[in-house]
Amino acid sequence: MRGHLPYENPGFVGRRTELERVSAALAEHRLVTVTGVGGVGKTRLALRAAHRAAERYPDGAWWTDLGQLDGERLLVALVADSVDLADHTPGMAATGLCRRLADDRLLLVLDSCEHLAEPCARLVAELLAAAPGLTVLATSRRPLGVAGEETIALDPLPPAGPDALALLRRAAGEDFPAAGPAGEICVRLEGIPLALELAAAQIRLQSAEAVRDQLGSRLDAAPGARFDLLAHTERVWPSRHQTLRAAIGWSHELSTPLERLLWARLSVFRGPFDLASATAVCTGGPLDRATLPEALDGLVRASVVRPPDAAGRHRMLDTIREYGATWLDRTGEAGTVADRHAAHFRGLAGRAETEWHGARQLRWYRTVDAHHTDLRTALDRLLRTDPDAALDLVGSVAFAWSCRGRLREARDGLEQALLLSEARGRVRARALWALGVTLVLQGEFGPAQDVSERCAREARHAEYAEPAGAGVGPGAGTETGAGIETGAGTGSGRDRPGDLTLDAAALAGLLALTTGRPTAAHVVVGHVLDAARGGPADSAARLRCHLVRVFALTGLGRLAEAREKALRLRALCEELDEHWTRTALEYQLALTGLLEGDPVAASGHARAMLEGTRRLGASLGVALGLDVLATALAAAGEGERAADVSGTGEAYWRSTGQPRRGLPGLRALHEKYTDTVRASIGEPAYEEIFVRALTGLPQDGLDRALRGPGQHG
Repeated sequence: MRGHLPYENPGFVGRRTELERVSAALAEHRLVTVTGVGGVGKTRLALRAAHRAAERYPDGAWWTDLGQLDGERLLVALVADSVDLADHTPGMAATGLCRRLADDRLLLVLDSCEHLAEPCARLVAELLAAAPGLTVLATSRRPLGVAGEETIALDPLPPAGPDALALLRRAAGEDFPAAGPAGEICVRLEGIPLALELAAAQIRLQSAEAVRDQLGSRLDAAPGARFDLLAHTERVWPSRHQTLRAAIGWSHELSTPLERLLWARLSVFRGPFDLASATAVCTGGPLDRATLPEALDGLVRASVVRPPDAAGRHRMLDTIREYGATWLDRTGEAGTVADRHAAHFRGLAGRAETEWHGARQLRWYRTVDAHHTDLRTALDRLLRTDPDAALDLVGSVAFAWSCRGRLREARDGLEQALLLSEARGRVRARALWALGVTLVLQGEFGPAQDVSERCAREARHAEYAEPAGAGVGPGAGTETGAGIETGAGTGSGRDRPGDLTLDAAALAGLLALTTGRPTAAHVVVGHVLDAARGGPADSAARLRCHLVRVFALTGLGRLAEAREKALRLRALCEELDEHWTRTALEYQLALTGLLEGDPVAASGHARAMLEGTRRLGASLGVALGLDVLATALAAAGEGERAADVSGTGEAYWRSTGQPRRGLPGLRALHEKYTDTVRASIGEPAYEEIFVRALTGLPQDGLDRALRGPGQHG
């Protein structure tokens, strides 16, 4: 089924009436907002309703978790990413999203809107106006206030009813009788699902009788003595919200001192976290490497932290994280722990960059993707507190973000950090290179030319103008400047270009290739490679320059030479277990096969490229690969398969937010052979197959494309 929804929580209990109300509202209204206090079950209800309604939307149901954002700056980028729009276009961010959704009939779920209610309202209004087939289901503690909004207020489960008891039984793993301590717990906690889950965790550790007695002493006390509300004390909280916060406070009191300290410190994570990250960020004082795992296990047992998923990652619910953040602020550690969090993810980013060239590339690429939310959080912190470190962090991960299709976030972070930071040398040259690549991928060739020239000047400054061994920026010689060096890793003295100059040349060559100037591309990278020492696989920068030269040779029509160099480079990549360059080389070899009149060879290389781009999650690469495969199939006379692959390719191009692009030579070949097969199988037959692939599931189309001859089943 098209779309993406998280797996349903098997603990969903009751809510039949509410589910019917949401389902009916979705059938009649284009914006439905489920409101209610924290912990009442808005997310679970919305997820169940979305799964139930998904089949009514031909273009799928898509989920966006807004809880990971602490500001509106990346709101549109996150929503775009959640609907598989790897937007490569410049301009206003919402424009590409509106274009992506304009002709679709889909359900967009926006979860946890309350802290971004006004920007969410503006975005939703714009999307609904631009996309008549769009329906939005939102969850928020208050309505969004958009015209036509249908609001469904979600109350807790009836405290004395069967659903509250069923939830407590399921969460505790015990079949309690309706009469007795369990029923009293449900009543005391007013049927609030999150409060019941916290109580169930304590029942597993103690007993229902003990939990009932503890809650009794807590909730029967005067309101001011229940526990310190900590935040928003100037407000009069609704009684149910006070009950929930009292239940969370009770769980907090039952935790050990180390568990409470860890709870507070873990609140700096906005996304999932693993034990290694928790250890790096949260240790200090009595909480050390030996005691932290036990404290984390205790929080998991108490349902404060969710158990690890298949990848070993934990998470906290927003309401519980907010409580921990308030305690962290009270301890006076908020700034210190946030700085430690930022330093940890800056280090992770640097490690990912170091590991890019080699056998661990794919692993670290996926690590950067898995920790994307907290890398963004760390970048936002460093932009405020240490712009030089922010430039180092974003320069380390921006290329991976761009490969993943997160061009807006890469560009936004790079431009902000370059503006705020005064660092020079390697860190600035690397960031300019990454920004230049991002601009080229967005088709912003004018700004890319300016950035390319700045990158070349900065590389020269770093490798030749600065004293040998000099640091970069105000952080040189300190922890802030760790990993920032000027020698570019050449180890060959200052009379030859290093990796910074090589990458600047690769950027200039890439820009020349994409603007139809293969001679310029060949000259600029050839000049630098001839002057540099070392082999093609000695560094990522050298490999990138050699890749550009291979494409330039192809563009110049020196096909045999291009193929021979590409095959040698591919063999080196296989030895290194390097994925990104190898995938690009398969694209070049496919193009060479087409130009040499060997569509069978071209098809094989195109499929190899598609396998690589699928592993990298690179939608632009998939779109390019499908184009070259469709062209090869058309050249081989396989009209039906060419139409199918071309329709799938169009679907992937639309997911990038831009019209079909590619090297000029491929575009001409694609048009030539497509016209031929259109004529051979007939225009109506071609269009029918094309449209069926375009409107089907893109992943299914990609699976069909990857099947070789004789594998059509």
